[in-house]
Amino acid sequence: MDDMKQMILDYVRREYLEEDDDRELNENTKLITGGIVDSFSMVSLKRFLEKKYSVQIPDAEASPEAFDTVNSIIALVNRFKKA
Repeated sequence: MDDMKQMILDYVRREYLEEDDDRELNENTKLITGGIVDSFSMVSLKRFLEKKYSVQIPDAEASPEAFDTVNSIIALVNRFKKA
């Protein structure tokens, strides 16, 4: 599995899921619309990503759609890594 994908999945599991939460979590799991990540949590996830990957994600780009799956998060980070 890709390092970034695994890092984000691990972060989401550790920060937003209870130990006894048995929901399947993969790169296509709906994080925002699935109720795992809320708007406050999205901000902390954005800050984690910016620090971890040395990117600056503009607030206007940090939409619920952009943070709804690990795959969409990876696409967002990669867009700003190249910028």
